[in-house]
Amino acid sequence: MLESVSAASSGEQPASGQETRVGLLVEVTGEYFTARLDPRQDAAAAEGASDANHMPAGQVGSYLKIRNGDGFVLVMVERSYHAADKQGRAVNMVHLTPLGELNSNGDFQRGVSSYPISGAHIYRVSRDSLATIFSRYGDTDFRVGRLASFDSIGVHLDASSFFGRHAAILGQSGAGKSWTVTSLIQSTLQAMPEAHIILLDMHGEYSDKEVDGIVSRSPFHAAGKVRSFKAEELEFPYWLLSFSELCDLLINAEDENASIQVSAMRTALIKLRTEVNQHLNLGHITVDSPLYYSLHDLNLALKEANRATTDFGKEKLATFGKFNQVLVRLGSLLNDNRYDFLMKPKRRTSSESLTGLMQDLVGLGTPKASVTVIDLSAVPYDVVPLVAAQIGRLTYEFNFWNPRCRDFPLFLICEEAHEYIPREDIPRFREARRTMERISKNGRKYGVGLCVVSQRPHDVSETVLAQCSSYICLRISNPDDQEYVRSMVPDAARGTFSALTSLSKGEAVALGEAVPMPVRFRVDLPDPPPNSTDIDYSGKWRTEGDGVDVEKLVHNWHTQER
Repeated sequence: MLESVSAASSGEQPASGQETRVGLLVEVTGEYFTARLDPRQDAAAAEGASDANHMPAGQVGSYLKIRNGDGFVLVMVERSYHAADKQGRAVNMVHLTPLGELNSNGDFQRGVSSYPISGAHIYRVSRDSLATIFSRYGDTDFRVGRLASFDSIGVHLDASSFFGRHAAILGQSGAGKSWTVTSLIQSTLQAMPEAHIILLDMHGEYSDKEVDGIVSRSPFHAAGKVRSFKAEELEFPYWLLSFSELCDLLINAEDENASIQVSAMRTALIKLRTEVNQHLNLGHITVDSPLYYSLHDLNLALKEANRATTDFGKEKLATFGKFNQVLVRLGSLLNDNRYDFLMKPKRRTSSESLTGLMQDLVGLGTPKASVTVIDLSAVPYDVVPLVAAQIGRLTYEFNFWNPRCRDFPLFLICEEAHEYIPREDIPRFREARRTMERISKNGRKYGVGLCVVSQRPHDVSETVLAQCSSYICLRISNPDDQEYVRSMVPDAARGTFSALTSLSKGEAVALGEAVPMPVRFRVDLPDPPPNSTDIDYSGKWRTEGDGVDVEKLVHNWHTQER
């Protein structure tokens, strides 16, 4: 159905210089503009006509510019539709979102300080102009892809904005998130070889692995220095848990005796840490001080409190019988070898060993590394949030206590963030959520950047996503996820999200401070790719292939090796 609209002059006006006019501005608001295309451009748009230097005028996702004094206002086409002029003739209308301003030298600035008026002329934006905008705004050597509309134009990110002000990489399963993360890190290492990136690898996609003689190398070896650790190799010992993390691990908050358990454990921890670390002459020691203590001694202290009596056993103290659940939980953790990296460390057995752990974590160990990949794929599911919380907290604390934190920025990438940074306040995830939210709110002050990667953004903490200033969104089909992300993005061009369902694999929309304007682009293919390539069901099911050693498979299962 045609909409009625008042028409301005419908003839194409000759433009000065080399500019090609394509239409006139009809309506201006603080949020969007409406324009009509000139008759020739109307026909060209309907046919999808373009040349090597321009996109078809009016194509959704294309860029146009509006004359405004000595410069232009850069706009993006969000909607294209037909309307009727006063004579009943069909005209092509476009709905435009303002992005920023171009001065007479072609320099781009985000935001619009002076709005054009209705009747202003609208012009094409050439390929060369777009190339200039992207090359001048971002770091010229930090390219992440190419424009979907002009394959010859590279998309460059502003590295300081992307890494320093937090980012999110979002997209449904199979859209290309792992490839995007890999490509991004490889580009980072090529442009900034002295980077310090910590990557939480939930499924072993980015790590060095060797199982039954089959070797998989990290995709970052060719691009720069990388060290891969399994959680059990790096070890995140119990004595580095904060007091609240330890309570979450051992104490059931719904237990009627929880308050007594917390109080007694606080007293015991301070006493044990003080006794064991007297040789360090530290003075004041708190319950959260990262100092070694014996878990065996803590177990004995809790047992003693659980059977504490007075008057030769005639009178029971307040703690008597109150630690049964805590002791059962602690015993089960100590007896399960899956938790040895946490409960029975072999390398981190003194307060002095914290130095080596922190060096390995941030890439200052031997050999030095620009990327530290921590493989959490073999960590028991129930303690993954606790380990993620510990890694995040140690990363934050490193620069919090580092007087030269501004000279040593860190970047933490949280793969599958919805698995341990949930939107809902669930007790088991509370510490991980609290830690990542702390980084998102305060990390920028101390040089700690955060990137959340998720296939279900709707399930990720609202606080964390809201603090991200840059978004790389791949295909998202779920309406709840789309609406959730749309409400978080900082750019005015939220209509760009209408394209998320039509993105092909490896295609993304970038928004926020790391790019000069919302842009649809093709992510550069990583070389080599991560260990997450889709399985060829069709090919594998057409041939017999190699047999499966089920006995070996069961052995790996028994020993928890993969």
